[in-house]
Amino acid sequence: MSITSFKVDGLNVQVDGDPQMPLLYALRDDLQMNNPKFGCGLAQCGACTVQLNGMPVRSCSVPVSAVSNQSIKTLKSLGTPEKPHPLQSAFVEEQVTQCGYCINGWLMTAEALLRKNPKATEEELKEGLKDLKCRCGTHVSILRAIKRAQAKILAGAQA
Repeated sequence: MSITSFKVDGLNVQVDGDPQMPLLYALRDDLQMNNPKFGCGLAQCGACTVQLNGMPVRSCSVPVSAVSNQSIKTLKSLGTPEKPHPLQSAFVEEQVTQCGYCINGWLMTAEALLRKNPKATEEELKEGLKDLKCRCGTHVSILRAIKRAQAKILAGAQA
């Protein structure tokens, strides 16, 4: 066992455990976070996606030792009920969610994509999102919501 220190959503945290423990387990079990979700455990679905120093990663396949002194951002810090992120608003407006289990991955990945390339084409968005899974089959609605949020973000940048 060893102590690993890192930031989660701007807060300094410490986890005492096996350095090879997946970050997902540290977030859910040790830090009692209800997102990200455990999906496949093989980094194939995206339900466990967080941002590590601004880049989306699958927390089920990242050992906690790899995030020592790094910054993790989860869905919790994306927006609030009072002031949701444009992506969160767009997902509600487009009524994307059916079961909602995968939404964490889509939002965290889309936010990183749009932050890096706010004017991404539809093809660039599809390419950046291609490895995420939604078992409910709401991919079309998800892409529509991301494009709606993109338009809001671009309009805000021009204001």
